[in-house]
Amino acid sequence: MSNWDRNKKILLDLVKEPGNDRCADCGAPDPDWASCSLGIFVCLDCSGPHRSLPAASRIKSIRLDFWDDELVEFMKANGNANARAFYERSVPSFYYRPQQWDSAVLREQWIRAKYERLEFTGDNIHLQKAYSGGAYQGILWKKGKDKGQFQKRKFVLSDVDFTLKYFNKEDTKGPKAVIFIKTLNAIFQPEKIGHPHGLQITFLEEGRTRNLFVYHESGQEIVNWFNAIRATRLAYLKTAFPTASDSELIPWITRNYTKEGYMEKTGPMQREAFRKRWFVLDSQERKLLYFKTQLDAVELGAVFIGPEDMGYSVTERQPRGTRGNKWKFGMMVETPERQFIFMCEQEREQKEWLEAIGHVISKPMLPQDYATEANLRRKR
Repeated sequence: MSNWDRNKKILLDLVKEPGNDRCADCGAPDPDWASCSLGIFVCLDCSGPHRSLPAASRIKSIRLDFWDDELVEFMKANGNANARAFYERSVPSFYYRPQQWDSAVLREQWIRAKYERLEFTGDNIHLQKAYSGGAYQGILWKKGKDKGQFQKRKFVLSDVDFTLKYFNKEDTKGPKAVIFIKTLNAIFQPEKIGHPHGLQITFLEEGRTRNLFVYHESGQEIVNWFNAIRATRLAYLKTAFPTASDSELIPWITRNYTKEGYMEKTGPMQREAFRKRWFVLDSQERKLLYFKTQLDAVELGAVFIGPEDMGYSVTERQPRGTRGNKWKFGMMVETPERQFIFMCEQEREQKEWLEAIGHVISKPMLPQDYATEANLRRKR
């Protein structure tokens, strides 16, 4: 057996070992690439950011590239677990660790923070002060409510009063809006916003969900904002739930939405004309929100999704006696109060919505869910 074949077999065996069998940076299964200078195995998507760090990381394919004996021995001596113990030694509990489905900017900045800036080795704690100090401010491009153009606005985040404020002009004394951290969520939405660093900030105002769409030219800056929001959210949750541990609170800091997309919706009598709406399933809040378009600032309405034993269900259903529907793949969400009929453009989308909503219905109610349900009832 040649050195090429022997070393390739060693690498393929190494990448199957626990720890190495998932990407060192995003956790994707079955990585096919490796940094032969860091001694880690990574997925194809994470190999891209590594290539942009030639001083810190040198990427090779474990299947296609030639590996000499010295590099193979280096990989055997290191591996993902050892690298994680060093490069992730002091990651703050609130800091978001990207997963394989997350946006490119989160993945890239996580990799740069670990291997280029060495933020989490324990020797550079001062680099974390920018987003963990309890206050953050700067300029972000914000989508306007009317014309839809993005304009520069000053934003100020504070854990003193747990608010995020923004100002129409830098020299304006009073804020245009004061957003309370209690109901705030932040999620990266590059495709929706049309910018690779697009961030959607969602909050409740007078019982209705509102959206702000912002971005920054710098990937590091927008990820700093995201983690500063997470740090402030954790500080708030600690005051609201003083006996809860960090591990219990972390899942509630920010959340990704389970599914988003356009569906057609008819009215409560199921005889009204269908209208196309943008739907968002927030499984943590057990809410199906709908907007006129995907970049609307304010929701048109919301449907609470309770459990099966309280009279909630979702099934395939074709409309009867309705008009105006262009799409043919229907489903019905039944609640104790009414039936909602939605139409999807494609069968695949119908199946995905049925599965996603069905998953929420299968979960038992938590104490806070009853408050969410009561608030939605009062709003109606």
